[in-house]
Amino acid sequence: MARRNVIILAICQALCMSGAAMVMTISALTGQMLAVDKSLATLPLALQFTATMITTIPASLLMGRIGRRAGFTLGQAIGIVGASVACWAIFEGDFWMFTAGSALLGVHNAFWQYYRFAAADTAPENFKARAISYVLAGGVAAAVMGPQISKWTMDLFDPVLFAGGYMAIIGLSCATVVLLQAVRIPKLAIHRASGGRPIMEIAKQPAFILAVMSAMFGYGTMNLVMTATPLAMTICGFGFDTTATVIQWHAIAMFAPSFFTGDLIKRFGVVNVIIAGVIFNSAAMAINLAGIDITNFTGGLILLGLGWNFMFIGGTTLVTETYRPEEQSKVQAFNDFLVFTVVAAASFSSGALHAKFGWAAVNMTLALPMFLVFVTAIWFKISHPERRA
Repeated sequence: MARRNVIILAICQALCMSGAAMVMTISALTGQMLAVDKSLATLPLALQFTATMITTIPASLLMGRIGRRAGFTLGQAIGIVGASVACWAIFEGDFWMFTAGSALLGVHNAFWQYYRFAAADTAPENFKARAISYVLAGGVAAAVMGPQISKWTMDLFDPVLFAGGYMAIIGLSCATVVLLQAVRIPKLAIHRASGGRPIMEIAKQPAFILAVMSAMFGYGTMNLVMTATPLAMTICGFGFDTTATVIQWHAIAMFAPSFFTGDLIKRFGVVNVIIAGVIFNSAAMAINLAGIDITNFTGGLILLGLGWNFMFIGGTTLVTETYRPEEQSKVQAFNDFLVFTVVAAASFSSGALHAKFGWAAVNMTLALPMFLVFVTAIWFKISHPERRA
């Protein structure tokens, strides 16, 4: 049953991430097209991540009551509504309606972010890291499909640009609803929030602190830079197809390692994989600061994707070691709430930071978070010598 669920959830992840990759490619450009004040270009994307952050806790607790499949299906239905609103807003030229549709897509995203935990719910202990990794590997297909669909649909309703992308999300969500009906996760595998230790007692564990910092800063800094990339490349004179291709390579780098990240965690230890992610992100910052050629954008974004993969999968794997079965829903919810709070903050600041201080300033913000995660990981290794970390 565990392997069957992983396969289905990986396909669903591919479909959902295709829509997400497409949104990352076109949202800021759509916002720039619709907004009078161009510094608000990334506001719809920022509100999308804010909505994800706000919804993570209720989504997890709701699934603790009604089950994973029903919760995931509800999330896809919300996605269909959100994409419909965003599409209509583009036809109407209404920036604030587009922002509202983006926020609904953020609610939708909060539900499918739990696919990785759902795969771990029914997996044996020695398969958990691989289950999480394999589900996220579904993003490899999304890395190819998402930016490619954005190219195909950019002028589908010419002269109304980008509306076709949101129409495509409706189709992807409908296909996901059908596939989700084949998922088999017993309701008993989902535990309500009432049992176990207080959440703050769990959060004081060194493993939880490192896990959350890794996922939180790995995802947040990646989102900060990736959100600003289409804007920076446009200013540097690159066309939409070139920008979409760079995002495509970034997305491939985000998810392709997932086929073996779980094996790397098992062989070298989760903390060492997290440290490797920090090194990749630091290298990405250095390359992006070194110039504004296509090789800089492409190389920097590829390394940023690798860094995200190691830090996010490493953090997700480590957090599953910090809770008891009866604490599952509330700990997963608290973890994702913290992660997407930082992601939302990164989205809000990305456009304004780029508009006021430039591409270099966006990249320099990676330095402090990466330093903090690195120091915390080393501290964890020293303080837990008994672990094969």
